[in-house]
Amino acid sequence: MRTAVAVCAAWAALVGGGTAWADDGGPARALRLGVRTALAPGVGYQEFSLPASHGPARGHLLTVDLREPRVSLDLLYPGAVAARAPVSRLADGRGAVGAVNGDFFNITEAQHPGVEPTGAPVGPAVAGGRPLKAAVPDGQRFGPAMPPGVTTEEVLAVGADRRARLDRLTLEGVVLTGRGALRLRGFNQYALPVGGVGAFTSRWGAASRVRATCGTDTDRTAPCSTRTYEVTVRRGRVVAAAEKPGGGPVAAGSVVLVGREAGARELRRLRVGDRVRVTERLRSAGRTPPRFAVGGFPVLRHDVPLDGLDTRTSAVRTSAGVGDGGRRLYLLALDGAAEYRSGLTVGELAAVMREVGADDAVNLDGGGSSTLVTRAAGDTRARVRNHPSGGAERPVPNGIGVFTRP
Repeated sequence: MRTAVAVCAAWAALVGGGTAWADDGGPARALRLGVRTALAPGVGYQEFSLPASHGPARGHLLTVDLREPRVSLDLLYPGAVAARAPVSRLADGRGAVGAVNGDFFNITEAQHPGVEPTGAPVGPAVAGGRPLKAAVPDGQRFGPAMPPGVTTEEVLAVGADRRARLDRLTLEGVVLTGRGALRLRGFNQYALPVGGVGAFTSRWGAASRVRATCGTDTDRTAPCSTRTYEVTVRRGRVVAAAEKPGGGPVAAGSVVLVGREAGARELRRLRVGDRVRVTERLRSAGRTPPRFAVGGFPVLRHDVPLDGLDTRTSAVRTSAGVGDGGRRLYLLALDGAAEYRSGLTVGELAAVMREVGADDAVNLDGGGSSTLVTRAAGDTRARVRNHPSGGAERPVPNGIGVFTRP
């Protein structure tokens, strides 16, 4: 009896009052947090549950204190933008103590027969202070509808100041030639704006670049363009050209330029041997350039859910939130087990993130991608804490890794 009373008292203390939110005028729902387990200094893990609008939901939460000097965050990815691997494998490869899956990605191309999906993510990505890619046009993204005013350039980021924040990363780049300058409209991304020129580097990987010329800025399913051109630049000079985008690895020190419509017309003016210089950068909307960034659309900003969030469609979801002035990060993934697969609406997700302590939060890829892993001291491999809804981990292009040092 004494043990049961103690457990109930501890549980009640963790609930923190119990009232989470009222959804569409319905009754308040209680978020119940389980006992927190310390994985490392500044890093904790706990489970939670709640009766959501479409049925019971259960989830898993990592809390990261960035005031702890031994803790850091970085992007997990398989070594190339256009590649995928399970979160647990990504975490094991870097020795992360915790991780969740990241951005939505080019998962299918059923609407473009013969075109292979690249597996590349939607939004910008920065790893170790190095920009990996820029954002695809808004109409080319995968995932649920974004709230008004939000774009694919939105990211969760951490700067050199060790503060997490929501940011927006915009591509700024130029292709300098002897015939003038062309604006760079894409950087290692699976879809280019109509009429644009994009650059692909060795960081892209071996995936075909054909997908970059399919769809339009407003319609992902539109046919692939028939007006394309590709130029390979090595050591500052054009060394090859082709009518259609190719595939295979891009050699280190080389850049492949792909153009569609007006962009293809401009690239056709180049000749083998011409000098070409390509520059690109991701401009931050904030003052501190990110050392780490992953794409995701905001659902909570300044402790207020964004207008226009979906409050009807429930699904298994993943989220990352920021609290305590950027000094605390919350990583959440829902359980996809059959009895909990009802999940949360995007509106409910925003409310849950606010309840656990976030002032700002983004929605990351969900469904079969939702995965949260941990690795306790002494463990050689990461443990998958949730039950992925597909029955096993889905390979994903990137994730958020939590690291500690002695």
